[in-house]
Amino acid sequence: MNPAKALHDMGQSLWLDNITRDMLDNGTLRRYIDELSVTGLTSNPTIFHHAIKNSTKYDPAIQAKLTQGKSGEDLFFELALEDLTRAADLFRFIHNQTAGVDGWVSLEVSPLLAYDTATTISEAKDLSARAARPNLFIKIPGTPEGIPAIEEAIFSGVSVNVTLLFSREHYLAAAEAYLRGIERRIAAGLGTNVGSVASVFISRWDVAVAKKVPDSLRNRLGIAIARRTYKAYRELLASPRWRKIVAAGYHPQRLLLASTGTKDSNASDILYVKALAAPDTVNTMPEATLLAFADHGELGAPMPVDGGDCEQVLADFAQAGIHAEALAAQLQSEGAKAFVDSWNELMEVIASKTAVLHA
Repeated sequence: MNPAKALHDMGQSLWLDNITRDMLDNGTLRRYIDELSVTGLTSNPTIFHHAIKNSTKYDPAIQAKLTQGKSGEDLFFELALEDLTRAADLFRFIHNQTAGVDGWVSLEVSPLLAYDTATTISEAKDLSARAARPNLFIKIPGTPEGIPAIEEAIFSGVSVNVTLLFSREHYLAAAEAYLRGIERRIAAGLGTNVGSVASVFISRWDVAVAKKVPDSLRNRLGIAIARRTYKAYRELLASPRWRKIVAAGYHPQRLLLASTGTKDSNASDILYVKALAAPDTVNTMPEATLLAFADHGELGAPMPVDGGDCEQVLADFAQAGIHAEALAAQLQSEGAKAFVDSWNELMEVIASKTAVLHA
């Protein structure tokens, strides 16, 4: 059996962590849906920076928007919405077949708002309304300032992909925000057409400690964090509070495993896909990782619901001087800064293309 289909049949959704206008136009995304069991898609500023910089496909649209007086951030969001609404329409049949569990695409608010609650809420509502698709998530970072924005967005009917989560504690804060938003909707008698995923980043843990730990601990920290978080996720799914929102007709927020491309050239290129197999979750992977897994992947044993050896592994890292809680905060801060850097580079690309096309 196709390894990607086997993973899908086990109950894990495979989402592509990439989008370009080229793959929409040439049928590549459609082929991934049909042949590789891809059931969703995520995007971020880095992805759009590369897509727009490395293709002329966007030039006619940029030219047209220039004549309408668009520029900068406004112009970019129009381009992104054009791509993502097309992708959402491709996944719509999956969204319908799964009653809203799967078939989602994601658009991120400006990374400049990572520490601005009020403006994040406003932009999330605006982008969701402009997309006008039931299967489009707005990505909001799970920073301390992002948590209240997530709750308010959910209450307002905006489906949210919580991004920039790095630990069990980050995940639980995001889950609590989702729960509060849903409970407020239930109390207000609002509809059930809202959903969420919580995206925990994995490989960045191992990159951060690669030069600080012995070889016996290489590429083990991210998986241990994922297992610890998965245990908390399963416990929350079984709790009376979550069962209550399911009884009211809402879907639980799903755990999404992000940053699952292998960064260590000496490790397997499907390391994280195999290790993070788990039902009722999502794995969003770079295109190269998806193709590698489809080519030579093998299905690993599902992640243990009790976390397996995660606490012992984390204790070994602590003994080596790596403390997960402090590193999680650092990684979230660095992740937010990295997206700001990508956003600024994206705006520079937009400005450069605008200048050339205007001339």
